[in-house]
Amino acid sequence: MLKTAGRLAAFVDQDRLWSRHMALARIGAFGQTGVNRPALSAHDGKARRQLVDWGRAIGLAASVDPIANLFLELRGDQPDLAPILIGSHLDSQPTGGRFDGVFGVLAALEVMEALVAAGVPPRRTVILVAWTNEEGSRFAPGMMGSAAFAGARALEPILELRDAEGICVKEALAALAAAEDDLPCRPLGFRPAAYIEPHIEQGPVLEAAGNTIGIVSGIQGKRTFRVTIDGAEAHAGTEPHASRRDALLAAVEVVSALSRHFHDPEDITRFTVGRFTVTPNAPSVVPSRVVFSIDLRHPDAGTLQALGDAIADIGRANAGRCDMVVEPLLHDPPLTFAPRLRDKMAGFAEKLGLPFQHMASGAGHDARHLARLGPTAMIFVPCKDGISHNEAESALPGDLHAGAQLLADTVEWLAHASNVDIEELAT
Repeated sequence: MLKTAGRLAAFVDQDRLWSRHMALARIGAFGQTGVNRPALSAHDGKARRQLVDWGRAIGLAASVDPIANLFLELRGDQPDLAPILIGSHLDSQPTGGRFDGVFGVLAALEVMEALVAAGVPPRRTVILVAWTNEEGSRFAPGMMGSAAFAGARALEPILELRDAEGICVKEALAALAAAEDDLPCRPLGFRPAAYIEPHIEQGPVLEAAGNTIGIVSGIQGKRTFRVTIDGAEAHAGTEPHASRRDALLAAVEVVSALSRHFHDPEDITRFTVGRFTVTPNAPSVVPSRVVFSIDLRHPDAGTLQALGDAIADIGRANAGRCDMVVEPLLHDPPLTFAPRLRDKMAGFAEKLGLPFQHMASGAGHDARHLARLGPTAMIFVPCKDGISHNEAESALPGDLHAGAQLLADTVEWLAHASNVDIEELAT
């Protein structure tokens, strides 16, 4: 395929890949190595602009869609063929690190650099994507951009979502668009020939096994909920306990009961209350309202369904004198990525001499929604101690380089694959 010596992986530059990680880590930086870069924020916009500038420097065409997914395109010799899509996201959690999401975007950019340096245009167009609001830390739920792109969620309801400051997605998009008025807008969604997303593992499995690459078999199921418990404000010094409707104590009882119910001796179920808001949040006032989040995950679809369906009954049985409303936000069943594409990637990892293993993802990723559209896969690389969504998040330059090399060789094959080859990946 390449007229130059070696496979495309030979053109992947470890130092450039690392230096770009460090450059983006300065945008929204806090503490020693932390990153706080909310979706559709000024920091997010600055990171996007840097990505566009890097892409334009090697001739990539930049564009955005109505939900602000950002695309950098390297046109192929046969542009009528379905393109190859690669990437991840640039937004972070409030207590995020330097590699979650960003690695997938920069590994994809490094593949584009390699394709240009190789001097032979790909047969299929190759497109880098940075998805909007994967994390969901500002606008919930997450994976907003990829969900809209893939048709998993309608655009209009997404536009009305509001952050903690009352700003809606539509307003945030308008502010971002004003800063990106040089980028053409493309229609929402298309069907790629294949999608690949590199990512740090966000777990300890690869590091413990001494492997450099995880070829991801699929993603466990996830359900999320918003729970609202309403009581009544009262004076902390005068209201008798017998007549109180203390929303905070009720919420504590509900969470404790759910935690007991979801206890799993095999440690497969994942139950998390990650956000807890108390009103009026005053020292001498009995709380009148508590709103909290539930993140529930399991690899078995039936178990996930049953666990989520039990939340309302368990909650009301333990909310005492208070009222409780459970609002379902998200229900993503477990999924399996394209086996034939994973086998291809395993073969390329062997040829590159990269120790690898097949493994499932406990975390959600944009690849979940792209799997609706065609053959999809993910590449994991280790992160130190399995820590993520944390300032201490860390990865080694050599591991990032290895993941980008595997992506490059996989993209090289995909970019020249026939329609028959692509169709076989989906079987």
